[in-house]
Amino acid sequence: MLSLATGWLLVVLGAGLVAGGVWLAVLGGSWAYIGLGGGLMVTGVLLARRRRAALGVYATLLVATLIWALWEVGLDRWALIPRGAFLAVVGLWLLAPWINRPLNSGHTADAPLQSAWGGARGWLGGAMVLVIATTLISSVRDPLDIAGQLPPASAAAQGAAAAAPGASGDDWLAYGGTGYAERYSSLTDITPETIGRLEPAWTFHTEDMKGPGDPHETTFEVTPLKVGDTLYLCTVHDHVIALDAASGTERWHFDPGVKVGHSSQHLSCRGLAYHDDAQDATAATPRLISAGAGSSAATPTGAPVTAATSGITAPPAPACTRRIFLPTIDGRLFALDAATGRQCTGFGDGGVVQLATNMGNLKPGYYMQTSPPVVTRKLLILGASINDSESVANPSGTIRAFDVHTGRLVWNWDLGRPDATAPLAPGQVYTSNTPPSWAGGSVDEGLGLVYFPLGNQSPDQLGFGRSAEVERFSSSIVALDVASGRLRWVFQGVHHDLWDRDMPAQPTLVDLAVEGKTVPALIAPTKQGELYVLDRRTGKPIFPVRESPVPSTSPVQGEIMSPTQPSSALSFMPPPLTGKDMWGATPFDELVCRIELHSMRYAGPYTPPGTQRTLVYPGNLGVFNWGGVAVDPVRQILVGTPTHLAFTYQFIARQDATTNYVSAGKNEHWNENYGARYAVMIEPFLSPLGLPCQAPPWGAIAGVDLRTGKLAWMHRNGTVRDQMPGFLPIPFPMGVASLGGPLITAGGVAFYSGTLDNYLRAYDVTTGRKLWQSRLPAGGQATPMTYRVNGKQMVVVAAGGHGSFRTTIGDAVMAYALK
Repeated sequence: MLSLATGWLLVVLGAGLVAGGVWLAVLGGSWAYIGLGGGLMVTGVLLARRRRAALGVYATLLVATLIWALWEVGLDRWALIPRGAFLAVVGLWLLAPWINRPLNSGHTADAPLQSAWGGARGWLGGAMVLVIATTLISSVRDPLDIAGQLPPASAAAQGAAAAAPGASGDDWLAYGGTGYAERYSSLTDITPETIGRLEPAWTFHTEDMKGPGDPHETTFEVTPLKVGDTLYLCTVHDHVIALDAASGTERWHFDPGVKVGHSSQHLSCRGLAYHDDAQDATAATPRLISAGAGSSAATPTGAPVTAATSGITAPPAPACTRRIFLPTIDGRLFALDAATGRQCTGFGDGGVVQLATNMGNLKPGYYMQTSPPVVTRKLLILGASINDSESVANPSGTIRAFDVHTGRLVWNWDLGRPDATAPLAPGQVYTSNTPPSWAGGSVDEGLGLVYFPLGNQSPDQLGFGRSAEVERFSSSIVALDVASGRLRWVFQGVHHDLWDRDMPAQPTLVDLAVEGKTVPALIAPTKQGELYVLDRRTGKPIFPVRESPVPSTSPVQGEIMSPTQPSSALSFMPPPLTGKDMWGATPFDELVCRIELHSMRYAGPYTPPGTQRTLVYPGNLGVFNWGGVAVDPVRQILVGTPTHLAFTYQFIARQDATTNYVSAGKNEHWNENYGARYAVMIEPFLSPLGLPCQAPPWGAIAGVDLRTGKLAWMHRNGTVRDQMPGFLPIPFPMGVASLGGPLITAGGVAFYSGTLDNYLRAYDVTTGRKLWQSRLPAGGQATPMTYRVNGKQMVVVAAGGHGSFRTTIGDAVMAYALK
């Protein structure tokens, strides 16, 4: 009875593979599934007729499939799974005595002569041994792993380490450590030799989490800053909390009473900014003191201030000589006394500047701050974030500079009129719907330049009617004069961007040794995976950038295309996807993914989207995102965490400016593009089982030698433990997507927490080998930081999860120290 049921089940499954295989072949894909399905059907018929030949046919099918799989993907064990795991399980089932004992050879007189493992059963047993051996061999070495070593620091570089303006030491004064945004610390207590002694020192819970009415993308992304003996951080609702850096005990807490708009897309705070009058007075050379990419919110002007100041231990000092700056999700900029948390009343109107001033198209939730200002000796300089591709009627993306003491507007750079930087008069408005700078800037005060990454005008995927200025500045890095705001140079990473490939990360500044000379460089990570390395004085490439031809005809009437796109010699752009790159848990969902791949419009990374479903790879999550990269300026090396995930785009014609075509029933209206010709349906490219259609790895950690621009090592990063069912938390190390930034230290250790599984990990910077990991109570989609207090080096990371990433939600700030 079991053999009969198994036989007919194989016939049905085989018929499905044949039908799908024919469909795939007609689309120009592999014919292998027709043979695979046919083999299952023949096996099933023979099994239903109780013929022992079924085992021989199945053994032949198993070997043939193994040969085909090795030809397509080699010994990549994760890519072999959909091609072989299901068949191997069926093979084991067929070898079970309750299946094969009732079978006969078709000749009754010969049946007694069959040995237990003779004939067809022996052939199937041998095939299974071959499959198991291949599995074991593929587990020994990952063919996609890149092993190598990064170089040590030269003697000259080590001598200059103490003077490196990008190095953060006992303190962590900015989101990226300093205004250079290198995410580098000169501390050396934690090394590959001592990392085994790293253990939790304290945990602080903010008690501020996603509430009713908050957007789906509510994320705890903060990187705290540390000044003296105090740690400063902001929460998802833009509370500012000061902690004792040694013990994690709360010193003060400021609640700005943030107003979350009904249609707000984001609720994120990546950090704060800091300014110290005393450091200005003693600074021998101009240097930035800035902190985290933060989005915080505050009470309306004139409303009661709710700053709790219990437990303050700071000694008496003149008020507001040291300031914490908090830009908010509802468009305000606060200055707080770093010692007490009270508003600095001389700044703006009672301690707050209204960032909505001179902004048009203001609606609740449309204008927000998700990154901190750049802080110089005299100025606060910041861009903005807007609701992404919700409407064509958006506020401006103008970059503005305010006096650090008074909050007076000093200059504004409106790319709609880029040469007019004098503050607007009352009643005037900035150019609406210009590309915003949402990821935060970096600064070189020695050169007098501040650098901002720019995004896209909404809609991101529709280029109709873009002005000449928008075409020039979209998806670019701009260098502005710190004092005047005037444009010094611009470098564009994507021409006429239709894929939401904005410049997503704070630029990293580093002085590189190039042909025996020291060149002030800027590194711009991008969503498409290019790492542009530019001379930050001029914007000219240090590593070659070439223009390559791309598809130049759009399927959408009236849309134009750039005939070329730039690419860098230093690139993590993945190769185009093909049928062999498709993946799933079984051959059935893998087949569906192959059919979908061949059914969509796809001609590489710059395929123009349209009304037909289009594959976009890399997708808009990006190879790199707001976390950026980490650089050791002494060793001249870089650590990054590239992610490779495909998405699908499909334009849907709009009949009016109010109907929800792609977000019906949701509060956030991503990609509706009210007022445009099309809404855009954007989805991850997933199999029917909800797995990525492309084979892993989906995420990695990599090390680059910046002296040569060459990749030294790259390894899969992260496991699927927290994506597995709760009763089966198996940490398969496939390499998963991530979001957040790495931290690199002079001790030779890098830290990262942004993977989909809830871990903080440490790596040997030289080889990329994982040295240590610690389980986090929630997702760590943030950037770790490090500092020294009371003679101890500590590492701190926020673990609060990410709504869109669907990681575990929490409110923890975790600190680690050597025991």
